[in-house]
Amino acid sequence: MRLPDSGRYAYRPITDRPAFAWPHGGGLAAYVAVNVECFAYGGGGATLTPGMDPPNSEHRRYGWRDYGIRVGLWRILDELAARDLPAAFLLNAWVPELYPPVAEALRASGGEIVGHGRTNSELQGGMAEDEERTLIEESTALLTAAFGTRPAGWMSPGATQSANTPDLLAEAGYTYTLDWPIDDQPVWLSTRGGPLLNVPYPLETNDYPQVLSRGHTGREFADIAHDHLTEMLTQAGADSARTPLVYALSLHPFTAGQPHRLHALRRVLDLLAERRDDIWLTTPGAVAEHYATQVPA
Repeated sequence: MRLPDSGRYAYRPITDRPAFAWPHGGGLAAYVAVNVECFAYGGGGATLTPGMDPPNSEHRRYGWRDYGIRVGLWRILDELAARDLPAAFLLNAWVPELYPPVAEALRASGGEIVGHGRTNSELQGGMAEDEERTLIEESTALLTAAFGTRPAGWMSPGATQSANTPDLLAEAGYTYTLDWPIDDQPVWLSTRGGPLLNVPYPLETNDYPQVLSRGHTGREFADIAHDHLTEMLTQAGADSARTPLVYALSLHPFTAGQPHRLHALRRVLDLLAERRDDIWLTTPGAVAEHYATQVPA
């Protein structure tokens, strides 16, 4: 009996990979991902107090997440701009229409727009193929209209996928996805629409699972993200020619944008800025584009 696997990629240890280099010549590329999302009132979903919400508390759940787009996002944008750190915005496609000032700010930032469904109250995991295809097509069209350029990359809402998601993304013209937390380097996935690149995107250096699922404080999350970056700098510096790595920091404005968490997080952002000569500060789209020229599928 053969143990089932995804069938999307082959096993290959990081010690046995094709040689390539990042544009700056060092061993570490790094990007900051900011999840800019909208939610349906009454739709349930993420809460800071799982299992403890009393009945009739949707206003608390919705309001806590809405804080992110009203307040937290603007604080994060200020912190990134103050350090001249590029960002990728994992953007729900209904955000530009619902929150025009947000779209204006994202345009002004010059950051990369990554497709992220229509809303994070709508997950792809249980969708029928035609329904999911429509979601991807509509999201792509809305983001293209809002920003003048179609997104090259996709992150599924809630990091959920159906069995068809990689195939549908490739068929829709996407060149990379952030959905699979499988590696510290990009990995080519097989799809019926041709190869699709998976760019590293974190669960470990991601405020959402660390704070909401594992119960870490803002300071503990900052320690995790700082230690992760420090260790990757050490590994990449020691062996940059053989194993170039990707560090990614994922932030949600309703979580990282809270003052106490942002206060702790500043030392991670400071380290990225201070080590900019040793790090290729970039976006996932640039990582995907460069890797595809260095290690074709």
